[in-house]
Formats: sequence, C-alpha cells, structure tokens
Amino acid sequence: MDRSFEFRPGRSSCRTNFQCPEDGSLSKIQVYSIAVSRPGKLILTLHEFDKQRKNWGQILSSAEIEVDENDAENWIQFPLQTVHLHKDNTYGFRLKSPNTLVAIGEAAWSSKTPFAYGEEWNINNIENKDHYYRYFSLAFKVELRA
Repeated sequence: MDRSFEFRPGRSSCRTNFQCPEDGSLSKIQVYSIAVSRPGKLILTLHEFDKQRKNWGQILSSAEIEVDENDAENWIQFPLQTVHLHKDNTYGFRLKSPNTLVAIGEAAWSSKTPFAYGEEWNINNIENKDHYYRYFSLAFKVELRA
C-alpha cells in the first residue's frame, strides 16, 4: 500500500533512517514526490543516527534544490558532497522546506513484519515532538558506490 507524507512549509519536516548494507561512498539521495504545491526550496540533510537513543547526529552532507509542479510524480534528486558510509551503521536524512508543500511517496509495511532496516520520522514544530513509525518508509533511493 502506498500513501504520501506531506510536510508544511516552515512548520514540519519528514525524516527517515536506514541501516547501511555495505561500506561505500554516497553522493546522491532520491525521494519520490507525489505532489508539489508551488515552486520552492527543498532541503535535505544527511546525518548519523543513534537508533538506540533515537538521536540525530551532526550533518554529514546536505543539498538544497528548487522544486516546482513538474517535480510531482517523479524522483527528486539531491546531489550531495560525497560522504563515506559504513556497513551496518544507521544513517538518516531530513527533508524540509521554508516555502512549499511537498507530498513524498511512502510504502506501508505489515504490522506483523515491520520495516526492519529503519524508521520514518516526522516532527510538528508546533508541538516540537518527534513521531516515528516502523510501519512506514519514505520512498527513497540511496546511491552507494563501493
């Protein structure tokens, strides 16, 4: 089952984390966009992630791109400054926008067999609370080179 996650400009962000399958260099992350409300800026930051404490580490790399309605129903590419990732470590990325509303594709997992390699997060700045889900994953691609 697919659904979409929307985050509102300047008020929320969406996040996901993942376990790295191999050592390698990362220079691009892609997310699948369902809809884009209007032209605007979309920012992705890549972090180390402590899954036991559920803490986001410092920014390892980031990308800022412009999106518009033509990016709807397409993979949006975030070119990153190359960073080396390590096998079995957990990493995560955050998406936010100061001025547009974007719906990101998601996949839902069974409650009996949740997504084992990461979690999806969102935060509402009004409540300033993180919420995480093991039953959903943002639709994303991590391009890792050995």
